[in-house]
Amino acid sequence: MTGGAVAAVDLGATSGRVMIGRVGNGTLELETVARFPNGPVEGPVGLHWDFTALYRHVVEGLREAVRREPGIASVGIDSWAVDYGLVSAGELWGEPFHYRDERGLRGVERVHNSVPFAELYARNGLQFLPFNTLYQYVTDTRLVDADAALLIPDLVAFLLTGAVVAERTNASTTGLLRVDSGVWDEELAERLGIPASALPPLVDPGTRIGPLHGAARERVGAALPVVAVGSHDTASAVVAVPMVDPATAAYISCGTWGLVGVELEEPVPSDAAREANFTNEAGVDGRVRFLHNVTGLWLLSETVRTWEAEDGAPIALPDLLAEAALVTGEIPLFDANDPRLSAPGDMPARVAAVLAESGSVVPLGRAGLARTIVESIAQAFADAVRTAARLSGRDLGTIHLVGGGSLNGLLCQATADRSGLPVLAGPVEATALGNVLVQARAHGWLGEGASLATMRAHVARAFPPVRFEPLD
Repeated sequence: MTGGAVAAVDLGATSGRVMIGRVGNGTLELETVARFPNGPVEGPVGLHWDFTALYRHVVEGLREAVRREPGIASVGIDSWAVDYGLVSAGELWGEPFHYRDERGLRGVERVHNSVPFAELYARNGLQFLPFNTLYQYVTDTRLVDADAALLIPDLVAFLLTGAVVAERTNASTTGLLRVDSGVWDEELAERLGIPASALPPLVDPGTRIGPLHGAARERVGAALPVVAVGSHDTASAVVAVPMVDPATAAYISCGTWGLVGVELEEPVPSDAAREANFTNEAGVDGRVRFLHNVTGLWLLSETVRTWEAEDGAPIALPDLLAEAALVTGEIPLFDANDPRLSAPGDMPARVAAVLAESGSVVPLGRAGLARTIVESIAQAFADAVRTAARLSGRDLGTIHLVGGGSLNGLLCQATADRSGLPVLAGPVEATALGNVLVQARAHGWLGEGASLATMRAHVARAFPPVRFEPLD
């Protein structure tokens, strides 16, 4: 095994990072070289991403990465799913819409009037989420005139290299990829009035997309090749879940969202899976991410944001969680997936309203409400794990919780208690690690024929997880 360094661009719904990943004999480490904010901005025609600023931060981050590590071998890009930008004649048309914009809701009825959801699920295997890409596409009148619609990581790669491609793991979240074959469903696109010409050629993780060119090459100072990784951030995160036996383990990739599921070799597009709103998304090496989206730490972060606005000062989350852990007595719960809690706003007031509507006592004080939020998220996680086991026929013995949520000991313990299964927490930077390891394998640094098991063993050695046993 040899080794080297790569750059990982990891873009989330609230922030982005550029990191240097170093891989070698007994070495797997990350160095953050740039961190920048991300979030929705209200435009004249809806809610958008400030993609221009986001891309500028990416380029500056890569410039700093090359300054610190001139020998960087490649760049990999991952981000959230479903959102896209339209390009034509080498240019991006405006800022991409944000998935919380209401236009997705307008597209749902239009799609389901043409293709009933039961048929849609049999074709694409995707859970119903009103912001899935195809619901956005059917409301976008510009699509017919575009050269291509590119999901966020593919859009960044296009601006860096000029190459027009769609990485398969993220493409599987559009609703236009066939669940049985993993290719574009052009017949479905035609029925929905979506031009097949806008669907780019598909590539798999590990594919070399192309070198930096033009202004990006000049600014970064190197013609770094961009290598496709699991460009849906969950696909990269699952690569770095240190599962010894995926057949007996569930995973939760926990950040703004909690992605709860199991890794399978074949999809489960059954009526029961559809009714449970489980999704079959593409994973690295042809695996299937059979999972359910649960509202994750968004509920807590939006609550804290509201309190900080009230106080005019920051709140120390570790202190708040420590106080929440001391709350005793019965903890009222609410449905963490209640759609009324999905938009930005006064989250404490909305949570209180949902609790009151169900007849629950609203906790007094911030610590009590924080505890209720954490326990409600944990209950949703536990329910989703049980459903994943039932639908997949798996006998699960462990839950791996990775991502930012793995730092929340209260959440990890509550998930163990409510599921009755041990929770192995970490690594925190699972997404970036998965990104780095797929690049490392593409360079041959992990040995000939390195498998997912090889990569996961590397993660487990470098970042041993913390174990939370369920308490009586």
